[in-house]
Formats: sequence, structure tokens, C-alpha cells
Amino acid sequence: MRIRELWRRSSVLVRDLPLALALVIVSLVPAMDGQGTQVGNLPTRPQDALALAVIALESLPLLGRRRWPAASLALVAIGFAMDQLLAYHTASSTALPIALVSTALHLEQYRRTAMIALSAAYVVFAVALDLRGSTEGTAGYILFYLALVVAWGIGSWLRLNRAAEAERRRHVAELARTTERSLIARDLHDIVTHHVTAMVVQAEAARYLTAAPERLDDTLTAITDTGRRAISDLRHLLDVLNPDHGSEPRSPSIGELGALIEQARQAGQPVEFREEGEQLATTGSAEVTTYRVVQEALTNALKHSHGGRTAVRVRHGEREIDVEIRTENTRAHTVSPGGSGRGLSGLRERVEVLGGDFTAGERDGGFVVQARIPVGGAA
Repeated sequence: MRIRELWRRSSVLVRDLPLALALVIVSLVPAMDGQGTQVGNLPTRPQDALALAVIALESLPLLGRRRWPAASLALVAIGFAMDQLLAYHTASSTALPIALVSTALHLEQYRRTAMIALSAAYVVFAVALDLRGSTEGTAGYILFYLALVVAWGIGSWLRLNRAAEAERRRHVAELARTTERSLIARDLHDIVTHHVTAMVVQAEAARYLTAAPERLDDTLTAITDTGRRAISDLRHLLDVLNPDHGSEPRSPSIGELGALIEQARQAGQPVEFREEGEQLATTGSAEVTTYRVVQEALTNALKHSHGGRTAVRVRHGEREIDVEIRTENTRAHTVSPGGSGRGLSGLRERVEVLGGDFTAGERDGGFVVQARIPVGGAA
């Protein structure tokens, strides 16, 4: 694994070196003499010192086939032309289709210019072979040219596939970022809206308690406690966003519903809480979702029906948790911040992601929130 990682991190020149050396070595094997590509049907001549230069010119430029694709192809093409015109027909002539595929894959600019230049050079190459007595014929030259076009087409196809894959990954990353922003916004809404609403309601009530110092002190203490809980919850949320934070992020649980309801009571909301059934040892995301449903429903009760009797019922089943929050309508004046509707829509998303059902609306002279939350659903 370590060697593989070092190889992956090494320069592309280093990674392309084995291919270039392999072509050189294979071309120097006596049994491979004259076994390379033949265009023009010129009689093969034995290798000599010049053949070594031709082999090097065809093979070694493959080192830069990814970093400098145009230059690499130009040198390989010159070496290939010399190989055929001098009739060495070395195995290193295989470098030409490799260079074509690599150039079509990695060349970023002037692709059309490169294709035209290569086509024109091929015409000159065919004429030169013909002048040296080639018996290939027009059909043979056209067939070989089509083979080169296929090599270029393979590189272009690979390039399109890579571009499509890069676009797909970019889209997935953007979708992931959007989803994360949505989750963060939803958690911020759940935390900030609930605590701030309770603080505003408590602060408004404190204005009318100046004649009762003991009750005023209790109300101010409740405001302080609510603010501290808000700061604590925000810190936990920031811990989730901090990649360097070592501990596991904290999530609210059903066991904290008592404190949540007591906070609503301190804000002046009469809340009756009833929990039925035995809570399962592991409920996963269902536990967090149950807490958020009750939290948002109590927040809306404080906002829109402050002082109205509220009944919270949580029933634990074998496969699901049923939650119902019923609030009586009241005409009590409230100065709490107005709602945007994001809370209820966020709850619906939370519940439906787990495969449950969520409803909220006016019913029987009050506002009722109901949720069926499957236990053990995926987060």
C-alpha cells in the first residue's frame, strides 16, 4: 500500500518512464528486428547505429505524453516517419498510436489545429514513401490513416468520459454541499428559534412583574437559563462543523423532553406531558427527530398561542414512535418573532426521510401536530 501510494504521488514523467523503456528494450531484442509496423512495403534493413537513434526518438518522448502531449506526439511522429522511410520497421513504431491516444486525451488547446497538421503531415509522409519506391497503394495509405483516426477517436472518447465523470462528481459534491447547508440551516432554526422565542416571551412577561420582585427574579433566572442552553446547543452544533473536534457530536434525546417542556412552562405555557410505552434501547435518528418535533411544536405554541393549554403525548411502539402535540387557540397578545414556515417543512423532511408520516394543522379548535416516526430508520 505504501509503495502504491508513493507511485500515485510521483510525477507523471516517472510513471510514464516504464512504458518508454519497455518499448526501447523490446525494440532491441534481435527476435523483434523488423517486426514493427510497416507502411509502404519497403524492404526491411538491418538495425545499425542510426536505428538506435530512431528507436530513442520514437520511444522516449512518451515520457511527456501527459505533460506535453503535443510535443511528445510531434517527436514520436518524426521518429515513426524516419523508421518507415529508412525501413527499419522497429517494434518502437507502436509508440505512434499510444501517442495519438494520449494527445487526444490530454491536449487542452488547439486540438483541431493538431488534427489538421497531423493529416497534412501524413500526406507528405505518404508522398515521401511513394518516392522511395513504395508499393502500398492509395487503399493501403487510406486504411492506415483510418487506423490512426481510430486511435485519436479512442483518446477523444476517453476525454469525454473523464469530463462527464468530473462533471458528475462536481454535481454530487455540489448536491452534498447544498444538503449540508440545508441540514445546518435546519438545526440552527431548531436551536435558535426555540430558545429565542422562549426568551422573548419571558422578557415580555417580565415587564409586567415589576411589582412582584420574587416572580420577576424567577423570570429573569429562566431567561438566563434559556440563554445558556442556547449557547450550549450552538456550541454542540459548531463541534459538528469543526473537523478537528475529537469527540462525537451530541444529539438531543427523548430523555431531555422533560427539560424542554419545563422550559416552555417557565415561559408561561401550560404544558401537560404524557409518555406511554417502554422506550427501546436504541432508536437512532428517530429519537432526535422526536425531540425536534416536540421542540418545534412548543416553539410554535409559544409564538402563536402563548398561554394556551398544550398537551404533549409520546407513545413508544415496537417499530415506531407516535407523537402528538395539541395546543388550544388563544387570543393572548404575543410579541414573539413571526414564523417563516421553515420549521414545519423541516420537520416533515426529517420524518419522511425516516419513512414516517407528518401532519400539522387546525383541528377541533386548536392546532395539532402529529408524527409517526419509524424506529431504526436510516438517518
